[in-house]
Amino acid sequence: MLKTLRDITQAVAAAADLQSALSLLVRQTKSAMETQCCSIYILEDQQLVLSATDGLDPNAVGYVKMPLSQGLVGLVAEREEPINLANAQLHPRFKLFTEAAEEDFRAFLAVPIIYQKLILGVLVVQQGDERQFTEAEEAFLMTLAAQLAVAVREQRKKAEKASPDQCFYSGTAAANGIVIANAMVIGGDISLEQAQTKASDIAHEQQQLQQALGACRNTLSALSQRFDGENEKEVQSIFSALLSLLDDASLGGEYVREIDSGWCAVSAVSRVSLRYVDHFMQMQDAYLQERANDIRDLGQRVLRELIEPQKMHVQPEKPIILVTKEATATMLAEFPQHKLVGIVTELGGVNSHAAILARAFGVPAVIGVEGILSAGIDGEQLILNATRGQVFVAPSLTLIREYRSHIFAERALQKRYAKELSLPAQTIDGLRVHLYLNAGLLSSLASEIAEGADGIGLYRTEIPFMIQTRFPSEAEQVEVYRQVLNSVQDKPVVMRTLDVGGDKPLSYLPITEENPFLGWRGIRLTLDHPELFLVQLRAMLVAASGGSQLHILLPMVCCLDEIDQAVALLEQAYLEVKQDLYPELIRPKIGIMLEVPALLFQLGEVAKRVDFISVGSNDLTQYLLAVDRNNPRVSTLYDCYHPGILRALKRAREESEENQLSISVCGELAGEPIGVILLVAMGYQQLSMNQGSLAKINYLIRRVSYSDLSALLTQALALKNGGEVRQLVSDYLTSQQLQEFL
Repeated sequence: MLKTLRDITQAVAAAADLQSALSLLVRQTKSAMETQCCSIYILEDQQLVLSATDGLDPNAVGYVKMPLSQGLVGLVAEREEPINLANAQLHPRFKLFTEAAEEDFRAFLAVPIIYQKLILGVLVVQQGDERQFTEAEEAFLMTLAAQLAVAVREQRKKAEKASPDQCFYSGTAAANGIVIANAMVIGGDISLEQAQTKASDIAHEQQQLQQALGACRNTLSALSQRFDGENEKEVQSIFSALLSLLDDASLGGEYVREIDSGWCAVSAVSRVSLRYVDHFMQMQDAYLQERANDIRDLGQRVLRELIEPQKMHVQPEKPIILVTKEATATMLAEFPQHKLVGIVTELGGVNSHAAILARAFGVPAVIGVEGILSAGIDGEQLILNATRGQVFVAPSLTLIREYRSHIFAERALQKRYAKELSLPAQTIDGLRVHLYLNAGLLSSLASEIAEGADGIGLYRTEIPFMIQTRFPSEAEQVEVYRQVLNSVQDKPVVMRTLDVGGDKPLSYLPITEENPFLGWRGIRLTLDHPELFLVQLRAMLVAASGGSQLHILLPMVCCLDEIDQAVALLEQAYLEVKQDLYPELIRPKIGIMLEVPALLFQLGEVAKRVDFISVGSNDLTQYLLAVDRNNPRVSTLYDCYHPGILRALKRAREESEENQLSISVCGELAGEPIGVILLVAMGYQQLSMNQGSLAKINYLIRRVSYSDLSALLTQALALKNGGEVRQLVSDYLTSQQLQEFL
């Protein structure tokens, strides 16, 4: 059987074109299964189209079409599961297509062809006699369909590339998602490169500047109040930070002094802005370079008020994808709600305020798309696949249909998963797995999502620090932490103390290191600044004063001394808050991130000091493999499914149990279906993930058996590389008819 499957799949993959591949597929499948008819229906624009057959009337190819709501073939696609009937004509969903000449067939077996959760089509075999196809025949067709998915998808991609009109760009994903809409190109923003003109009347120029600054303050203040009213505190602070740059002690004062030195208002703003933009861009730190965008944004806004007062408020009639050189926070915030559905920029970074704002709004965004502005695409239809950093311009009808199908299928899957979100994540044989949220922005803690989680397994406190222009005060931190705690009512909340450095620098605490991932970051930084650490600990304790929700997590711990020092500071903060404010204050549980491999060998000693550990699978993998996952030269070596990584994770779980130490996983692995299968197999019962994975992972866990997974894990640990591990788990999911998770 394996040879037959391989032969058919390889033949389809090697075919000259899509139609040849499909025709060859039905002929060879019919022969292999010794049946009278084999047909394949391909999903196009939410219709299943008979695309090849060996047994039905060949003239019906391309003409027989049905929506997902009709026919048995539609039912297979709708349910994403096989249908095996002895007499198909007795089924209430049976629909006879006389033009296909299928009235002579009774026995019916159909299976879906699914690629990465996307329904590509349905493969059908039929026979004249009334009989149920055997389990072996059904298993063969299911396995064939799973293997064919990649080959069929590749054939469709080849067909797309053959289209001379196809235009494709790539960039970096800043906010995930897929949308189809027309482009709105905004490339005519007033440039900072203004002609340098001396002032003839300095008093008049100062008056013009103050009017422009006043208009800018009003706009930014209104935006700040809008998001404050919507409880988007982090987003609101972006505009507060921009507003503060207009103060006399900041850029506003620099503009004034430049006019006093003899320049007109326009030249003064231009000169000051360019000077500071150049200063920040010369810095090696990527985050500090992004702050140059804030200065540029502000300078352009002031210039617009000077040159074109009150000009241009974008009011698109239909939803659009914004295409611009560099999106700014104020530009995005001023778009009417629900009209901005995607963002494409030539410049920018994933740490920019615009990127943070896009993620907060849930707007897909791709940055760093070279040459997109010179392509003349204003008004053109785009497909924006931000998850993969792809932009398709004027896509073909086939590609549009495929992506619409993908969007439709993804929405349908999410609806299906969401229906079970209120049910416990428990395996078929009764193992309860607790699912938690990873969060950073308050806007990501939607109440309906939070209600489906068992709590917050990781709240990244560095986000409020990163979007400020200074360290937030204790009162400001208390307000944010209290909102986080309230968002999940009485459920536990794990707050990680400030974890900056590495790829998360602060603009007001620049750190320049040759190897920042092995440098001054996480707990190392905060222990060196106990005054900052104590303020944060006090803020957490004050915010949690009314209950026992709070758990405190220490990042990047590498030795026992760091734990002892941090616990001592926590005890100091606890006693201060208890004595000064809340006599009934409950001491929070404390834990560490297991990221540094050395602590894998000291878990017994760790257990004497803390209540729990949380495995940061991303960094643990990076350090165990000695691979910088952000370095393109070696990123292919970064593999969280490496058998060595899996053995380390298994060891951590087993030793934690031996030492009665609670353990969870909060890295990306905990939100990936293959990763979850392996982690549950190891006995992990606490997983923390991004909100987009929560319902899907809950749904998956409820359909697998822990005893089956334990046997699967034994096989996985004996394999030689991550690719083999992925294939093993993929085969298991396919055998359980769960291939939609691949």
